[in-house]
Amino acid sequence: MKKNQTTIAAVPGKQEIIITREFEAPRELVFKAYSDPELMLQWLGGQCNLTMRIEKFEARAGGSYRYIHTDPAGNEHGFHGVCHDHTFPERIIQTFEFEGLPEAGHVAMETTKFEALPDNRTRVTTQSVFQSVADRDGMLQSGMEQGVNDSHERLEELLATIAV
Repeated sequence: MKKNQTTIAAVPGKQEIIITREFEAPRELVFKAYSDPELMLQWLGGQCNLTMRIEKFEARAGGSYRYIHTDPAGNEHGFHGVCHDHTFPERIIQTFEFEGLPEAGHVAMETTKFEALPDNRTRVTTQSVFQSVADRDGMLQSGMEQGVNDSHERLEELLATIAV
């Protein structure tokens, strides 16, 4: 069993998903990996067979982002949102929308907190609040859990190779 596991909690009937993971790296470095587009390209995006390109990434309050994952068959999966708060190294608050859901407008509000732990470790907790339970369930059924787990594994590997 791996030392650090990602937990994804979705209480039935609630509009939120809580994702928690501890990393063997200092908080400033983990925050940087969530904020630097060059680093994000190396870990974000689920399965290793996807390629990712970033069309826009403004890591600041009032900024926005859009990135696209492409699978081996050439299918594109877009994601976009607006950043409401980007406070180093504590938190990121942004909207998140997966463009692959059947209709537009399935926007979640995400708050990601970075907590310093003893021994230069970090706990990352992301709360995603959806507009409805149906939207939350749609995200869970989209393969999101596998994507988050794969991304966190790659992030753990990346963090071991970079410095603050």
